[in-house]
Amino acid sequence: MKIQNPLSNISVALVQRSGRAVRLGAVIVGSVLTASCTSPPQVAPAAAPVARWTPASFAELPGWRDDDWRGVAVALTENCKGMAGKPPWPELCRAFPASGSVAAQRAFVESAFVPYRIERTDAEDSGLITGYYEPVLRGSRTRSERYHVPLYQRPDDLLVVDLADLYPELKGKRVRGRLVDTPSGRRVVPYFDRAQIVSGEAARATAPAAPLKPWVWVDDAIDAFFLQIQGSGLIDLPDGSRMRVGYADQNGRPFRGIGRLLVERGELTLEQASMQGIRAWLAAHPDRASALLDENPSYVFFREIDAQSAGPLGSLGVPLTATRSLAVDTRFVALGSAVWLVTTRPDDGAPLRRLMFAQDTGGAIRGVVRADFYWGSGREAGELAGRMRQPAQMWVLWPRGSAPPGS
Repeated sequence: MKIQNPLSNISVALVQRSGRAVRLGAVIVGSVLTASCTSPPQVAPAAAPVARWTPASFAELPGWRDDDWRGVAVALTENCKGMAGKPPWPELCRAFPASGSVAAQRAFVESAFVPYRIERTDAEDSGLITGYYEPVLRGSRTRSERYHVPLYQRPDDLLVVDLADLYPELKGKRVRGRLVDTPSGRRVVPYFDRAQIVSGEAARATAPAAPLKPWVWVDDAIDAFFLQIQGSGLIDLPDGSRMRVGYADQNGRPFRGIGRLLVERGELTLEQASMQGIRAWLAAHPDRASALLDENPSYVFFREIDAQSAGPLGSLGVPLTATRSLAVDTRFVALGSAVWLVTTRPDDGAPLRRLMFAQDTGGAIRGVVRADFYWGSGREAGELAGRMRQPAQMWVLWPRGSAPPGS
């Protein structure tokens, strides 16, 4: 699961989109649940945008015949694993000519799906696409002078409360914290924030139990910070092997984008506040870098996952496919959906029109025409992901014969 694009929090304030600041797959409620709670918390949710689905033909999809189709069969095959048992996908997957020609595969999609233009009913039809990727870091399973920045496993004392179990009207809402003994009894308090975890204050406060357990160390604190933003990554180990880490949980604190802070303070312009621009600022201000990172109280815990898989695992539970997987807002686009995306490349502005699959989610991805484009692993993918903030249009390809949402 991808956690947060450093640019998407800037977009919350400056690109007029709805959104939550944390990319977590579960909404975090700011209040603290305590043992003395006797009545439902008062929550005033913002009105969600409304989606309009308009049927179209494949001939109406801009660039439909121009897609080179590379990676489609791989992404669709993985998608089928995630959609097993969800009719009519099993039947569609069995019929898909995975080893056939591009022409045969395209003809199958045209026969099996109906395109629906998805738009907001109260806004322009163009949306926002950002990008994400899987970074590659240098690290070790043992601490040393070089490898001194820890990554932590999910701590044993992290408590996650599904508020829907207490109050059905809060379906999808969760709160994270930890239990502490107080003079008035045991209470749930917020979990430690980033500064407390990074400084070691959290470990000292919980000694001797020390539920925060480092299990791999990397050589750069800024790389570790951006790994948390992306939510998964590869780590090259000293013996030449490679491990993959993925999102395990989060401390429940709200994400505060440092790019947005730098823009608000006049340190960077919006145009400069790409991932590359933020990294450059941190490198140029080493005396201020740690304090800025700590202004984001969110902290992500990791687990080791299969390094041999084709890509990191998305929310659908299948490996993501570079340039074919999207993270979407599942209020409007269901996980596993095929999506025709029309946008432009972030490097040269050339048209980027391709068949994608909604295989991931994220709290920063909030809106009808809103998605995060997975570019793949490594530096080149990071360069493209870090600069991507493009206008876009989307069509959901819905299985023919099935009623689309809202019909």
